[in-house]
Amino acid sequence: MMTITLKDGKAQTVESGHTVGSALEACGVTVGTDVLAAKVNGKVVDLSCPLTEDATVEPVTFASAEGREVYRHSSTHIMAQAVKEVFPTAQMTIGPALEDGFFYDFAFDRPFTPEDLEKIEDRARDIIKRNLQVKRTEFSKQQAIEFFHSRGEGYKVELIRGFPENEPISAYSQGEFVDLCRGPHLPATGHVGAFKLLNTAGAYWRGDERNPMLQRIYGTSFPSQKELDAHLARLEEIKRRDHRKVGKELDLITIQDEIGPGLVLWHPKGALVRLLIENFWREQHLKDGYELVYSPHVARLDLWKTSGHVDYYRENMFAPMKLEGSEYQLKPMNCPYHIMIYKSHLRSYRDLPIRYGELGTVYRYERTGVLHGLLRVRGFTQDDAHLFCRPDQIQDEVSRVLDFTFFILKSFGFVEFEIFLSTRPDKSVGSDDKWILATTSLEAALKSRGISYHLDEGGGAFYGPKIDIKIKDALGRSWQCSTIQVDFNNPERFDLSYIGEDGKSHQPIMIHRALMGSIERFFGILVEHYGGSFPTWLAPVQAVVIAITDNQRDYVTSVVSQLKAAGFRAEADLRNEKIGFKIREAEKAKIPFMLVAGDREVQSGTLSVRGRSGANLGSMTGAAVIEMLRNDVSRAQPDLQPTH
Repeated sequence: MMTITLKDGKAQTVESGHTVGSALEACGVTVGTDVLAAKVNGKVVDLSCPLTEDATVEPVTFASAEGREVYRHSSTHIMAQAVKEVFPTAQMTIGPALEDGFFYDFAFDRPFTPEDLEKIEDRARDIIKRNLQVKRTEFSKQQAIEFFHSRGEGYKVELIRGFPENEPISAYSQGEFVDLCRGPHLPATGHVGAFKLLNTAGAYWRGDERNPMLQRIYGTSFPSQKELDAHLARLEEIKRRDHRKVGKELDLITIQDEIGPGLVLWHPKGALVRLLIENFWREQHLKDGYELVYSPHVARLDLWKTSGHVDYYRENMFAPMKLEGSEYQLKPMNCPYHIMIYKSHLRSYRDLPIRYGELGTVYRYERTGVLHGLLRVRGFTQDDAHLFCRPDQIQDEVSRVLDFTFFILKSFGFVEFEIFLSTRPDKSVGSDDKWILATTSLEAALKSRGISYHLDEGGGAFYGPKIDIKIKDALGRSWQCSTIQVDFNNPERFDLSYIGEDGKSHQPIMIHRALMGSIERFFGILVEHYGGSFPTWLAPVQAVVIAITDNQRDYVTSVVSQLKAAGFRAEADLRNEKIGFKIREAEKAKIPFMLVAGDREVQSGTLSVRGRSGANLGSMTGAAVIEMLRNDVSRAQPDLQPTH
């Protein structure tokens, strides 16, 4: 007999020999198509997994992240089976689940066409209708190699050869289709409700451009057509807001082949928004007790050897350059420069904490295949800061950074957050005492602010634990931007010290901290968050004054001068075009306010005011318009003061 304990704490004794699914049924849980898998003692397994001892069992449904991963991974296998049935010569490689869908990479002699996707999708739906039972099989390593070799799946054989010896290798079958996989999976293909293939792309095998190019197919699946339709509508909105598309339409940025992939050109309007972001960043850092510094774009290679970048980060660095017999390196990070500024003076315990902030441009060699607009580039500016403090100051400094982080992010319109505390990984440096002190300090800082968080066991950096903060945008997507990392390693590598109250030399703790991550990526997120319709305080042009005819030229010019004198970014539209065309052009440019002047407005000294959404805001004097703009800026950028 076995005792099965459910999530609510109720326990039931069942006979031995049950599978997870039948044990749940014996405990009174209805295992229909809603139950996709189960957690047994915290581990997600197939419903067909045999139970051999007492266990805590929890049904897994699509409502959970684990359930969605099982659902989408099984959908990936359905797609792969469909591809193999329609195109038998295609070789399978890998096909993981994603947050909102899945993909699978195939070795095929040509790119898949839209017509191919229609055939594959039709076959996938047929496989779902067949309701094929999904079964798990285990092989030895040699058996797995022989099995997949016999089926002509060379990429699978290559993967298996890299697996450890003497460990069982699992595969899942549905009908005649078999794929290498550790699972878990749905009980049957019929559990999938709505299924859709989305698009194709090229992808190098194992992400290495030296390897063959594969054909990647993206798809998604949901329990119902209604949920799928809502997701597809969301994808269309994501396309509409794509920062690359909007950036081109609004003339903000470009990335040009003549310059190089992953290198951004900031056009005047984009540069102005960036300037506003950076000025706000600098002003707030000075208010919050930071000292601003600047550092060179290159340094002797020896500096990067001392920091450990040459040993641990070389593949992400550009090749060194030789100058006057020495090797120099484009900087991939700002940390060593701030360390050297710290080392330039003898420090006392009374001097700490020291906070250095820099908008420092760094260069990283990202593979061409992973570059993505502003979100993944080769040259970018980090909103970087490094704090040097005593061990007893860690909690207070982290608490202060948390307050400052939320203040900055909320100022840009982000109000939903996910926080993760990442602890010591298997490969790490530093004593147990230091790790315990740093981790408990981070945890105490979070708790002191009443911040709920997820624990990411083993997810810390090799040099210390960290807090990561994800923001949610207007479309509900999560973005990793802010991070707070405790570092014992660099103070040791660079032999940092301060004179303590006891007159002896002590080693400071270093805290790495970024709020926006990088200006480029944060800008791209902002563009998509607002769809290019920046709040008034960030808009490159806050108001356009439009003349209906040439008769209003002088009046319009005078109004623009008044707005500029009041500190607003205003332009005049004096073109010989119809008023409807001018208004549509201003709306397409996403200018917050359109101020229209005709003969009547000139005579009354007023303006007809429209919002960019098309709302008619009525007739106002120039002074009233200025007051309206001031109020709008104030509402869009609230005076959120960090609390310490």
